[in-house]
Amino acid sequence: MSDPRRAVPALGRLLTRPEVVEAIAEHGRESVVTALRTALEESRRAVAAGGSVEEEDVLVTRVLAAVDDRSAAQLTSVVNATGVLLHTNLGRAPLSVEAVAALTAAAGTVDLEIDLDTGERGGRDAPVRDPLTRLTGAEAAFAVNNGAGALVLALTALAGSGGVVVSRGELVEIGGSFRIPDIVRSAGTELVEVGTTNRTHARDYRAAVEAGASAVLRVHPSNFRMDGFVHRPTTAELVEVARSAGVPFIDDLGSGLLRPHPAAPDEPVAAERLAAGVSVVVFSGDKLLGGPQAGIIAGEAALVERCRRAPLARALRLDKLRLAALAATLAAYERDAADGLPLWRMAAEDAGSLRERARAVAEACGDAGIEVVELQAVLGGGSSPGATLPSAGVALPGPADRLARQLRTGTPAVVPRIVDDRVVLDLRTVPPAADEQLIAAIRAATTRPPDAP
Repeated sequence: MSDPRRAVPALGRLLTRPEVVEAIAEHGRESVVTALRTALEESRRAVAAGGSVEEEDVLVTRVLAAVDDRSAAQLTSVVNATGVLLHTNLGRAPLSVEAVAALTAAAGTVDLEIDLDTGERGGRDAPVRDPLTRLTGAEAAFAVNNGAGALVLALTALAGSGGVVVSRGELVEIGGSFRIPDIVRSAGTELVEVGTTNRTHARDYRAAVEAGASAVLRVHPSNFRMDGFVHRPTTAELVEVARSAGVPFIDDLGSGLLRPHPAAPDEPVAAERLAAGVSVVVFSGDKLLGGPQAGIIAGEAALVERCRRAPLARALRLDKLRLAALAATLAAYERDAADGLPLWRMAAEDAGSLRERARAVAEACGDAGIEVVELQAVLGGGSSPGATLPSAGVALPGPADRLARQLRTGTPAVVPRIVDDRVVLDLRTVPPAADEQLIAAIRAATTRPPDAP
């Protein structure tokens, strides 16, 4: 009896097929050959076990589709029409033109750790260290790869074996199921819980540090707020508690606000907290600072230096690309041009201007039942929970789930939100220069057949 596996086509024959030759030219020989070889081996095993031989056309089509999908598995540029200015799932703050240019320049060979004047090794974070101290009023500053990393590093270097005091009302869970108790434990220190969910007093912190706690931590509430019968100590009270006990007061600001802004009235400002006597602040670079993902530690020189010299600091350090983008973003603040950062441009756009743009989009899409609607946008990124910005956009007729998917999978990809079972596109988060792209995407999505891929 002949071996049934002989019915499986040979790799050499498949490699001569026109569509395979074309796929190799597009995706590279190794990836296509590996995928075909794997599929053929699977077919031989299936046939040996009594299965039928897969038709050659079907096998080739299946394998090449998988190669295409694999090649497409990379970051895709999207139009953010959600009305969430700092959308975590969409990469938070879009970078300024200057930051993108700096990042691109840094992709080549740069003076990352060399002093060009002396030819000797220089400080890696020099491009951001001095701007951060000037902008925050801190004695020293240090940047790492994200906000959570900055907090873990500060706890590791400053809390010590006595543990860190945290109010029970601040034991929050942030995006991705990361919880403050888990972060504290990962830093190798003990969590000392004080107070209750809704009320914590300065005396609760004082009792904990007198009992041996090594640091005080205040945590940004992120995406929630408490109202009613609540109490939290003031900054001045916690500064006094920490100073009296001779322990650091670490203030997790979360948002990274460098200047007061009317769009974020309740967010802490780094310079103000440090001026009030906080030992060290930690905050993010890709939230209200409007830059790349980064975590910043700023405050008393001796404490920041302990963080800089901690073994964990090397594992958390910024790469040259983010250092360059962060330096360019900070430069905008130093020359009083921060209002030109994409985040703050979006926040500042007049609601009337947004309505005019919405009407223009609806008219350009023709008589398709598109309605101009009043909306409420939010900052996002865990900043100013509950605060909204008046906005406007368009609502599309038709099955919401299907339309939303067609927009997300179109070219360009547009991410909308669904309100009252209607697809809504909020123009506050769409740059005016992208309006034509948005119009093209709406036309495509509303005319594409329901069963189209």
